[in-house]
Amino acid sequence: MANREQNKKILLELVKLPDNSMCADCGASDPDWGPYKLGVFVCLNCSDVHRSLSSHVKSIKLDFWDDELVEFMKSNGNASAQALYEKAVPPYYYRPRENDSVVLREQWILAKYERLEFKGETKYPPIPYTTGFYEGWLWKKGKENTQFLKRKFVLSERQFTLTYYNKENESKGPKAVISIKDLNATFQPEKIGHPHGLQLTYQDADHTRNLYVYHESPEEIVTWYNAIRAARYAYLKTAYPTGSDEELIPKITRNYLKEGYMEKTGPLQKEPFKKRWFILDSQNRKLFYFKGQLDAEELGVIFIGTESNGYSVKACIPKNARGNKWKCGVMVETPERQFVFMCEQEREQREWLDALRQVVSRPMAPQDYAIEANLHY
Repeated sequence: MANREQNKKILLELVKLPDNSMCADCGASDPDWGPYKLGVFVCLNCSDVHRSLSSHVKSIKLDFWDDELVEFMKSNGNASAQALYEKAVPPYYYRPRENDSVVLREQWILAKYERLEFKGETKYPPIPYTTGFYEGWLWKKGKENTQFLKRKFVLSERQFTLTYYNKENESKGPKAVISIKDLNATFQPEKIGHPHGLQLTYQDADHTRNLYVYHESPEEIVTWYNAIRAARYAYLKTAYPTGSDEELIPKITRNYLKEGYMEKTGPLQKEPFKKRWFILDSQNRKLFYFKGQLDAEELGVIFIGTESNGYSVKACIPKNARGNKWKCGVMVETPERQFVFMCEQEREQREWLDALRQVVSRPMAPQDYAIEANLHY
């Protein structure tokens, strides 16, 4: 009979090794679960995904491991599995991190271990996000209402465009032809109210335009996401031919640093406070505000520069405030004016202050000055 305590000790030593000390699937620290037929160590959240896919998973600390399984874990481990199952992950393919949505982690795990998409073998038919062209139907929220309607989308890497049609009859032409140049995609399941909810954002003349879409199939929506990332990567390689993958990959798509409601007053700080939805896009140093969290276009945008350029962020208590129900203030000062926002709770205030200071403390890049010059408050 296996020595229970001895085997537990061996597993706890294995998981301390550098290659095993982070989750094999999302990189979370201190994994303590093992899908033992794969020989990898994963975190609790990823273990739930493995279990939902009928994989056999055990707790390193709580479950009984017999000698044979322990030997298998010892002879494999995260590095061996990654060398096999992640041999040919495309540079643009999004590798989920600890706090990413369930659909991203689930499809990454399926793509690796079940569909075997990254072993370097030729696939026929080719994997859709690798072909440079993708089309299909997505449920899209209306610009002026909350109704989601089925719309056809066409992605062309050759033309660097994402096109969508409002009617089934394509002869009437597209509703919009979106340049890949400024396109961003980020999963927003809670905000959109669907586990596969995806927010697409792009520049439309003087405004930033948001599209909110989803697909019933988790594989399909993640395929769309990675197809968009593939087209963005191709565009960036063309636009910045000397750029390294290390420089370009973080620019493909991005999650927003912070989102949430705050109350906002006007430039005199005597106007009534109004509740607005804010999004901080740290890459472009922009703080957007909207009337509602699923609005198609922003009401306004504030550039967040550096202290040496006249920008600052601090906690505040507003004077002459009217109509504000919330008491935890944030002041953003720009060379043109002061902006005062109110948060409902101190925790929210701290999170906004931390996020805004993170942007203020980062040196401005040459392109940031162009963005700043084009914004008018």
